[in-house]
Parts: sequence; C-alpha cells; structure tokens
Amino acid sequence: MNRLLMVTTVPSTLRSFLLPFAAHFRAQGWQVDAMACGVSASPECQQGFDRVWDVEWSRNPLDPRNLLAAPQVIREIVIREKYNIIHVHTPVAAFVTRYALKDVRQQIGAKVIYMAHGFHFYTGGNPLKNAAFINLEKYAGNWTDYLVTINHEDRAAALQYGLVAPGRSRYMPGIGVDLKYYNRYQVSESAVAQVRQELSLGEDAHLLLSVAEFTPRKRHVDAISAFAKLARTDVHLAFAGTGPLMEKMKQLAAELGVANRIHFLGNRRDIPVLMRAASANILVSAQEGLPRSVLESLALETPTIGTKIRGTQDLLEGGCGLLIDLGDVDGLVAAMKWMIDRPEAAAKMARLGYERITTYDLESIIKLHEQLYAEALGKLKVES
Repeated sequence: MNRLLMVTTVPSTLRSFLLPFAAHFRAQGWQVDAMACGVSASPECQQGFDRVWDVEWSRNPLDPRNLLAAPQVIREIVIREKYNIIHVHTPVAAFVTRYALKDVRQQIGAKVIYMAHGFHFYTGGNPLKNAAFINLEKYAGNWTDYLVTINHEDRAAALQYGLVAPGRSRYMPGIGVDLKYYNRYQVSESAVAQVRQELSLGEDAHLLLSVAEFTPRKRHVDAISAFAKLARTDVHLAFAGTGPLMEKMKQLAAELGVANRIHFLGNRRDIPVLMRAASANILVSAQEGLPRSVLESLALETPTIGTKIRGTQDLLEGGCGLLIDLGDVDGLVAAMKWMIDRPEAAAKMARLGYERITTYDLESIIKLHEQLYAEALGKLKVES
C-alpha cells in the first residue's frame, strides 16, 4: 500500500484545498494522512483523512519555536508510519518538515515534495526579507525531492536561484478549482435574489464583492477608500471573510461615510451565489500565490479586478480581467466604474476569463499529482 502524508501549517489549508486530493487517492487504495497544528479538532479533516497528526508550530516563519519540538515529532511519525511520499504545503510547514527529515528521508526511502503556494519572497517585497527567504529556500532545497510552483513568477524564481537540484522543479497551474461546483449554471436566480434581498439591494443597485481574509496583505483599506471615492449611491460593496483587521475596516467605512453601503458578511458558505450576484469581484492584495477567489470568480464568469502581482496577473492578464497597480486607489475607482457602466464589455471579459480557467480545473490538477507521485515512486518519468 502506498502511504501519503500531507502537511500544512494550519488545518484550514487542508480543508480549503486538499480534501479532494485525499479523497481521490484514498479511493485508489492509498493510505492518506494529514499533519497540521490543531488538525485533530477539525471534523472535516478527521473524516477526510485516514489519520491526522497534531504538531505545534506557528504561522510566523521567524518564530524560533518552530524548530524546537516539532522536528522530533515529525521525524518519529514519518519513520514509524513508513510514508512513501510526504507532500508539504505552505512555507512554515514545508521548511520545518524538510528540516526534520533531512537526515532520514533517503534512509527510509521517503520522497519529499514541496508545493509552494507563494514564496515568502516576491517582486515588490522588502529586499532584505526577500534575500533572507531566498537563502532559506535554497538551503531547504537540499532536502527536497521535488519543488512544485503554481505561478509563473515563482516558477522562474525557482530556476533563477537554483532552489532545488536540476530536473527537480515542476510547475502546476494551481491547486485546482472545481468547475462543477463553481459553475454559473449551478447557481439559481432565486438564490441570487435571496442574497440581494438579504443585503437590501434595490432593483437597480450594483454589488461589488471581495472575498479575502482581513489581514494587512489583502489591503481592504484600498477597496474601502476607492469605494468611498466612487461616490455612487447605487453601488454596494460586500466583504466575505474574517480576520484581525475586520473591526478596524468597519471603523474606516464609518469614518468615510459609506458604512450603510458596505456589508461585512463574515465567513460564508455561499460564495458561488455571492459571486453571481456581484457585478465584479475585487482582490487588491499585495501578495498572493495563486488567489483562490480569482480562480472562483473566473470559473463563475464574474468580471474581476485585481492588482498587478504574482499569481493574479497569471489569471487576469490578456483581457481576462482588469489589472491595476498595487495601491492605486484612483485606478481602482476607474476599474469599478468601468465594470458598472460597461456590463456588456465586462461580461465579454468574464467569458475570456472562463476560457482561461479550464486549465486550472481540479480534475486536471489531480491527474498532474498522479503523474508526479508515480515519478516519485519510480513508476513514471515526467518532464519538467
């Protein structure tokens, strides 16, 4: 029996991205386990994996606790369970796990695959931090059998800096979006009408949507500032998500006099409905790997506005969406106006976006995983 261990820093990554992969390989007869901080408290993970393992670490890459107890726990579990493949995701989990297994992976015959959901270094990042994280990735590359990048900037960086041995770098177009679930034809008009009623939107009102955790890098402040400058009483803005900056953003909306037209929805389970109800989806992040909310909006044929950053550009360039400079509030105002006032052109753009997104279909990405795992197990040769 093949044994696969999926490792992430927090269980939300497992729930949001990796459950379909676990289900697929379990159906093929694999043992598929998961490891994350607090994963045993997640019912979805308990059900979605054969076994789950808790490990203590922090999402802060500079927290020294990450290298104290966690490596020994990881090493003991991997040796005891005899995993064939350890597939690590997210930077902290990836570094700590590779460090933990650096002296034993070849001895026990385990292959370590690192899928980078966005390196901690990126164009526009702090030069000193970028240099530090590049060196850390190069260091950890010595303990990596395969490095998988999911956007073009990271793919180029992996080759430029020689992060892993030649021939060990792979590119996959993301972690997959389920085109059967994120499908405009699966969203009923009645569900859209219900959302509009919930938000007290008039018949002629437009809705702009942003799906993003309330953290500094998502730059909600830009979206709220632009919305205030838009000064259109027929337009509402909704935020789906939670996070530490949520209350501060509510205060900003009140200070700018637009609180009555901004809706803070918290975590939602009806993202497809919200996106189909919106005239446009907006993501103005400073840093992304390959943004899930943009993948989803393109799959649903919802016109999309994004910043000219890693990952987002992969999805929206070439007329598949509107791209603005990072921090360009006036540019965002203009993009909002364009989406609202030119619905036919926006719809045409959305159709182009949907054509692009077929490359990122979940079923295709699962097949790429099958090929990579087969190569790792010595059963297949895959070209980089």
